[in-house]
Amino acid sequence: MAARVRVVVPEEELNWRFSRSSGPGGQHVNTSATRVSLSLDLTSTTALSPTQRERALERLAGRLVDGVVTVTVQDSRSQARNRELAVARLAELLGEAAAPPARPRRGTRPSRAAKERRLDAKRRRSQVKRSRSRRFDD
Repeated sequence: MAARVRVVVPEEELNWRFSRSSGPGGQHVNTSATRVSLSLDLTSTTALSPTQRERALERLAGRLVDGVVTVTVQDSRSQARNRELAVARLAELLGEAAAPPARPRRGTRPSRAAKERRLDAKRRRSQVKRSRSRRFDD
């Protein structure tokens, strides 16, 4: 698992949009704009280094629209709470996307003892199954 990168995005690079939310809230949802959409243009952000930007653009390619990543939150009845959640989700998303790749796995071979333990277990299991079968030696 690769380590996450801590990303600090300048406030002026964030684009906020608010709209009416579905979900909990009763009549309240019909009158207030509690759904929050937070967008960030990855192609021009100063929050990421060039290598981090390339990594993020590559890893988030399926989520991008013209180089812009958008996080939408409507979990809460409160716009303020949804704003907090949107910032947290965007930060986590960018942190994972900009992180360096994990080190490649180094292949190993099982030891002789491990091979023998595995074969012994197979033999014991085979013996158990053989003892359960009814053979007719007529």
